[in-house]
Amino acid sequence: MIHPTAIIDPSAVLDSSVEVGPYAIIGKQVRVGTGTTIGAHAIIGDWTSIGENNRIFPQSSVGAPPQDLKYKGEECWTRIGSGNMVREFATIHRGTVTGNGETVVGNGNLFMAYSHVAHDCIIGNNVVMANVATLAGHVTVEDNVILGGLVAVHQFSTIGTHAMIGGGTMVGLDVLPYCIATNGKRDAKLRGLNLIGLKRRGFSDEAVSNLKKAYKALFMANLKTEEAIARIKAEINGCAEVDYLLGFIERSRRGFCRG
Repeated sequence: MIHPTAIIDPSAVLDSSVEVGPYAIIGKQVRVGTGTTIGAHAIIGDWTSIGENNRIFPQSSVGAPPQDLKYKGEECWTRIGSGNMVREFATIHRGTVTGNGETVVGNGNLFMAYSHVAHDCIIGNNVVMANVATLAGHVTVEDNVILGGLVAVHQFSTIGTHAMIGGGTMVGLDVLPYCIATNGKRDAKLRGLNLIGLKRRGFSDEAVSNLKKAYKALFMANLKTEEAIARIKAEINGCAEVDYLLGFIERSRRGFCRG
C-alpha cells in the first residue's frame, strides 16, 4: 500500500508488496524489494537500492547526499541488503566519487534512533548501532559488531567482527575482532575479549581458549607486536579465529587499539 500523500519519483521501482507511509519521499533511481516498509515522513534519497523485508521507520533518511564538501551531485549509491531495521531519525548517506562510490549495508542490521552512517562506509551483517552511534566516512564495520550509544568512529577505521564498543567511546584506531573496547585516556582501549558475546554466538571452548592465549601474547607478555604474532603462529595452529585475528592485525593501516 502506498499512501496518497507519498511522493515517489517516476524512475523509482518498488515491488508491489512494498508499503509506503504518509508524506514519505522516494527519489530517482530507487529500487525497493519485496516486503519492505517505509514509514511516514521517511526520505529515501536518489540512487538507493533496498533489498527485501527491511523496516524503514518514520522520519529516517536513507541515501541522502553525503556531508562532504567535495561532493557535487555525482551519481553515487546507497546499497541496503535485506532484513534491516532503520529506526526513527537514523541517517545513512550515499557514497562519493572520491571514495567507493557507494555506501554498503549488509543484512539483519539494527540502526537505532539517531544513529548515523556516513558516506562510503561498509557495514556487514547483524550489526547493532545503538542510539546516536556515529560512523564517519569510509568506516568498515564487520559482522556481528555491537556499537553502544554515543559511540563515535573516526574516518577509515575498521571494527573487527564480533567486537563490542562500550557506550560513549571515541574510536580513532581499528578495533580488533572478538574484543571489547571502551574509552581510554587518548583513544578507545581494549578491555579483553568479548567472552559473553562469543559464548552466546556458539564459539567452541577450544576457539575461546586459543583466543585467550593469543590475547595474552599480544597484550600481557611484554612482547612487541611482531614477536607476539610469531609466538602465536608457533603455538596455535589450525584455529580459524586466531588466524583471522592475526590477519586483521597485519592488514591494519591505521593501527589498532590496545589494552
